Amino acid sequence: MATITYDKASRRYPGAERPAVDALDLEIADGEFLVLVGPSGCGKSTSLRMLAGLEDIDDGAVWIGDRDVTELPPRSRDIAMVFQNYALYPHMTVGENMGFALKIAGKPKDEIKRKVADAAKLLDIEDFLDRKPKALSGGQRQRVAMGRAIVREPQVFLMDEPLSNLDAKLRVSTRTQIAALQRRLGVTTVYVTHDQVEAMTMGDRVAVLSDGLLQQCDSPRALYERPANVFVAGFIGSPAMNLAPARLTEGGALLSGTTVPLSRELIAAADGDTVTLGFRPESLERADGPGEGISVTVDLVEELGSDAFCYGKLTDDTDAADTTIVARVDPRTTPAMGDTLHLRIRPDELHVFSATTGQRLP
Repeated sequence: MATITYDKASRRYPGAERPAVDALDLEIADGEFLVLVGPSGCGKSTSLRMLAGLEDIDDGAVWIGDRDVTELPPRSRDIAMVFQNYALYPHMTVGENMGFALKIAGKPKDEIKRKVADAAKLLDIEDFLDRKPKALSGGQRQRVAMGRAIVREPQVFLMDEPLSNLDAKLRVSTRTQIAALQRRLGVTTVYVTHDQVEAMTMGDRVAVLSDGLLQQCDSPRALYERPANVFVAGFIGSPAMNLAPARLTEGGALLSGTTVPLSRELIAAADGDTVTLGFRPESLERADGPGEGISVTVDLVEELGSDAFCYGKLTDDTDAADTTIVARVDPRTTPAMGDTLHLRIRPDELHVFSATTGQRLP
């Protein structure tokens, strides 16, 4: 097993206005499951490929354990990669696919057979070892790709959106299997996904990237409860956190005709006369009437069985009149479209960000 260190690692593509990955500084502990997450084009796959040796590093360095692997070829890094498209050889059986890397490495046949059998048992694909990939489902092919990585017994697993080609139900079950398998094997793993729900349910820690820059790296719970900036606040959580501009007043911030109380320290830390207020859909509760909280005109009700979410616009507010607000409500008493909801923000679940920089105010 091994630690991984990105030491201000950067990657620039010719002709690009900005680096694809800009001075990435990140340490991954031995045996940790770290997820790189962010929107398309944020640099997460490039970061993974830099670690794998499939992309050059223009500045900085990458370390695996106590070795600087920045200039080493992929075969010398002791890593195993699982790709989005499985990358199985169609003319080989499952067993041959899983043992191919060991065969190329010149391992004895009995050792290859034993390791393939052990991995197949671990992944519950023992019955498929003599089949060709075309005779398998998407989920089974992904397990074969995992098995091919496991038999190599590498220091590091790298996974580049391995579940993207699976249907929604299969993704849920497979991600549970991958997370449980990683914890059982204890191999340091870097996992790339654009799905923040996947990231939050699988990772020991989650690193959020945007425009090639690391925004925040922390445990899923810490990311959810204390996002470092507006981007992380809006990206982590489903539905996303509500973010609304509000004018500062003597006692707080004015939102939808209601003063949301803020501490003197928060008001003093603001770098202007406005702030961005953040509050999650579940942080809103019904108020008794007008003046008791913010007012929202309901545009859509999303009923999900155990939950219901109301989408609407703030009323009587000049700064945030076009802001869409999402509120979780009791699914047994959902409002109708066009109704006005009066909602109170729970004080201990309010987030305040600088309107200028987007950073969380202390």
